[in-house]
Amino acid sequence: MSKTKKIEVLSQEVAVRTIRQEDYICITDIGRYKESAHTDDLIRNWLRNRNTVEFLGIWEQLNNPNFKPVEFDGIKIQAGLNSFTLTPKQWVEKTGAIGIVSKAGRYGGTFAHKDIAFEFASWVSVEFKLYLIKEFQRLKEQELEQLGWDIKRNLARINYRIHTDAIKVNLIPPELDARQVSLVYASEADVLNMALFGRTAKAWRDANPGKKGNIRDEANAAQLVCLANLENLNALFIHEGLAQAERLEKLNRIAIEQMRLLMGDVGVGKLKEK
Repeated sequence: MSKTKKIEVLSQEVAVRTIRQEDYICITDIGRYKESAHTDDLIRNWLRNRNTVEFLGIWEQLNNPNFKPVEFDGIKIQAGLNSFTLTPKQWVEKTGAIGIVSKAGRYGGTFAHKDIAFEFASWVSVEFKLYLIKEFQRLKEQELEQLGWDIKRNLARINYRIHTDAIKVNLIPPELDARQVSLVYASEADVLNMALFGRTAKAWRDANPGKKGNIRDEANAAQLVCLANLENLNALFIHEGLAQAERLEKLNRIAIEQMRLLMGDVGVGKLKEK
């Protein structure tokens, strides 16, 4: 299971988890909107409903190759009778269901695949279901935005690896100690910082003592794209044997040209807005 995320629906906090690479929503939290003190009873009442059992069975047949149809038929026959009761744990154990996951403990609860959770929310409150869908969609949009940012950051990291490998081969003589090696790397990192930002990492830290992170963490989308390109070019210049001063001059000119183009690019502009 991944880290639990929270969304707020009509002042009710609802947990969302990724289970088996699918989104599962806490129906215990959904139940609290209607009956905060007896959510387990509420879920059991929903499960004993014949329509619910049929819905769950069809969902499992569509999504779960290990679902037990014979056991399901036995449950379906009894569903709706006054004497019929069913808990999430019993449903899972008897049928091998995967659409509902129940976990005990302080941070536990009953989670259901989003398809099933929306169905339960509809049974609890149509209004709550609509707001739940809206907030869930908002969460997924935020995750997509974060994914886009992570891709940009990873691109810069990958290119930095290419860049540092070139430094190791071409600039680091044999028998350097760790301190000397770190100085070479820091110097090359600042070549890029000077070319793109006009200052070294230390100069930025001195000017921004209250900020966390580093100068590159403050970069916008256009600067990150430009930085990735500069890292590749610097690696090429190092292989060609250009002196640091010459490389810095070239990289600065390229950075100016690329930033002018990137800042006018519509696609990069949209990334910047995010």
